[in-house]
Amino acid sequence: MNEQIKNTLGGVMIIVAVMVTFAVASYVVTYSKSIDPSSFRSFSVSGDGKSVGVPDVAQVTFSVITEGGKDIGKLQQENTGKVNAINTFTKEQGIGDKDIRTQNYNIDPRYQYFSCPQDGGACPPAQIVGYTINQSVQVKIRDFTKIGPLLSGMVQKGANAVSQLTFAIDDPTSVQNDARAEAIVKARQKAEGLAVAGGFRIGKLLSIEEYSSAPPTPYPMYERAMGGGGGAPSIEPGSQEVSVSVTLRYEIK
Repeated sequence: MNEQIKNTLGGVMIIVAVMVTFAVASYVVTYSKSIDPSSFRSFSVSGDGKSVGVPDVAQVTFSVITEGGKDIGKLQQENTGKVNAINTFTKEQGIGDKDIRTQNYNIDPRYQYFSCPQDGGACPPAQIVGYTINQSVQVKIRDFTKIGPLLSGMVQKGANAVSQLTFAIDDPTSVQNDARAEAIVKARQKAEGLAVAGGFRIGKLLSIEEYSSAPPTPYPMYERAMGGGGGAPSIEPGSQEVSVSVTLRYEIK
């Protein structure tokens, strides 16, 4: 009887030992996965990639500046009338409502200042003599053949200035993907070279950081620059380079 009890207790202890071992092993695996990647022995490499795309959208800003007396309502009516005329003109050229956006609308007072008396008396306060209204609208142009006529037409319809003409890729995802892929390949090749030189093996990828840039191509425009008799300007968008830099951090094995 005692022998049977001993055998039973021995079997139970073996089962308990196996369960404890399994629990410890599971804990170790779970703990290792929860360790902050910064606690690994690691190294970082960087790579740059570039891709060239053709801009498919242009953006330009026109402004209507109206100066006058103290009758703000009259100034607003004059300013809004010119802006609406320009907006109507752009729509007639095929620009959609979603591509016309008011950028800013400012009403600023204009002051008259007086000289202070020579006898040291109090200086008279400045007086408001009128107001200036400045309204700017940004227009997005998708048909580049219409850029020249639009710029000239905006000025002819009353715009005081046409500026900030830039070209961009409306959806740069594809170009960015190409540049990113090149950057990652270069960074990986650099990591493999360092591993060979340092006599270690590359472990798992711990982190990746990315920096990208695709600056628009600016074309300066000046007040009334398109208002002369020289006709519409010829604008060429050229190409645009998208750059992506990545930093990969690998575990050292």
